[in-house]
Amino acid sequence: MSAGRERQVVLDLRTGTDPAARLAQLHATWRADPLRGERLIVLALDGPDSLDRDGAQVQWMRVPGESGDVEQRLRGLQAQVDRFLLDARVTLTPDLLRGLHRLAAPRATLVAPRTHAAVRGGLARNGFVVDAAESGSTQARFAPRFTLPQPAAFRPPHQGPREALVLGAGLAGCAAAWALARQGWSATVLDRQAAPAQETSGNPGGLMHGTFNAPDSLHARWFRAASLLTARLARPAIASGAVAGDLRGFVRLEDRLDATQAAAQLARVGLPDTYVRWVTAAEARHHTGLDVPTGGWFYADAGWLSPGDWCRWLLAQAVSAGLARFQGQTEVAALRRSPSGEWQALDHQGQLLAQAPVVVLANAGAVNRLLAPHAAALRLQAVRGQTTLLPADTPGLCPPRMALSGQGYGLTLPDGRVLTGATSQAEDLDGSVRLADHQHNLARAAQLGICLPDMAARETMATAGRVGWRATTPDRLPVIGPPVDRTAFDAARQSGRTRLDGLRHVPRCHGASHGLFVHAGLGSRGITSAALGAQVLAAWVTGAPFPVEAALRDALDPAGEKKGDSRGAAL
Repeated sequence: MSAGRERQVVLDLRTGTDPAARLAQLHATWRADPLRGERLIVLALDGPDSLDRDGAQVQWMRVPGESGDVEQRLRGLQAQVDRFLLDARVTLTPDLLRGLHRLAAPRATLVAPRTHAAVRGGLARNGFVVDAAESGSTQARFAPRFTLPQPAAFRPPHQGPREALVLGAGLAGCAAAWALARQGWSATVLDRQAAPAQETSGNPGGLMHGTFNAPDSLHARWFRAASLLTARLARPAIASGAVAGDLRGFVRLEDRLDATQAAAQLARVGLPDTYVRWVTAAEARHHTGLDVPTGGWFYADAGWLSPGDWCRWLLAQAVSAGLARFQGQTEVAALRRSPSGEWQALDHQGQLLAQAPVVVLANAGAVNRLLAPHAAALRLQAVRGQTTLLPADTPGLCPPRMALSGQGYGLTLPDGRVLTGATSQAEDLDGSVRLADHQHNLARAAQLGICLPDMAARETMATAGRVGWRATTPDRLPVIGPPVDRTAFDAARQSGRTRLDGLRHVPRCHGASHGLFVHAGLGSRGITSAALGAQVLAAWVTGAPFPVEAALRDALDPAGEKKGDSRGAAL
């Protein structure tokens, strides 16, 4: 590959050797290449979900998807591959060859065992020029006679300086800076508060867990992938003392199922019990130490984290790499494009605060206000939530040994205080801590088995609490990627000459002439979603491989009907 390129992407379909050994060999080869790019990303069917070396200069990623044959897994992969490595276990079927054609970057190379004439013909029909076989292998290079133009949604990413403004220093913004840094991009993170995680992300704790549905849904698949990534990243941070939390398990109480029904649902989906399993009421009592009324789902790689600590840890990774800086007490009132095409953040007097070629809106409820002149609005709703914090010395308090939820949730902080809640009130802008909401939270905590004084005594309890607003979407999935280019969409619709019948064809604020992105709508599940969502964002911005299959990426797309109805209503 040529020098100066951001990354080399290798799709390693070999499965006969240990993944760690294969990565070590590829790592050594990459380091020895004087023309190597700045990063090596290895995509594989096996091994860990992700693994970084050399400060994320070398990254190992599993091809998204949990099951299915090679062709099926590759159909969900979104990447530009520079080098394909195959072994004798891979059968080069017509479907697989078409998949390699779709994934191949310009001048990609392929190495496979020596193949017969029919397979070489298949490679040729899919744009690969087969060179003379050497040492028992077939080597080919991608040189198609013609290439289809990229759809509107997948224009080449920004080609200039790798710099971004990230607006918002909560979970979405801090995670965005972290993920961009992993791809070699620098970010200036702006926030109206003096420090990161001072608004809703400043709660003392919050749940982190996956979900389960039968049949398996996009919602469940997203939170499964997101929770497993977050657990893997957060465990070392917890062990080091940098992040408060406990990921030794989580119980979701469920009174609509019994053990037989739960077993049938689990068998239908086929998930391992290392991810989720049913526990009886007795087992739930053992895990939580509470007199819970029912059984439920037990998630092993789950629990709770301090969202503020998690924000600061993510941002610190980017700062320590020299690829991020925080600029507080900076409220952005508007965005504009400079004559040179840079995005400029302006204050309320129209004065320049900062500028960069790319901007990421990660500021929750303020996203639509800043999008309005440039892109289609998103279906975001502000939902007020009030938490209740019980002192450790509350008379009769039974702190849960493990985080749990049902109607409401409860978790025990390291100092013995119990956090419970939270209320959910749409479009309620009252920032005061309300006694009625404390009573609501305490009543639900009692239903979870958290021992409390009787109702009369609760009115005089010394409780504390906090109010924040979550930006939610109708389907409770985040919204991540380039929003719809309002002007281009209107022009295309009026002309009738441009296809607008799918996400791929909708004009976006993306590519060399745009560079506007959103990472929002994390709702009440931001701790779980932030890291994986930020990796999806970074793939959109930088052109790196997407960490999720295409169906999940599309479910988060700002152009989707559930997010902004780019095909009519929101425009």
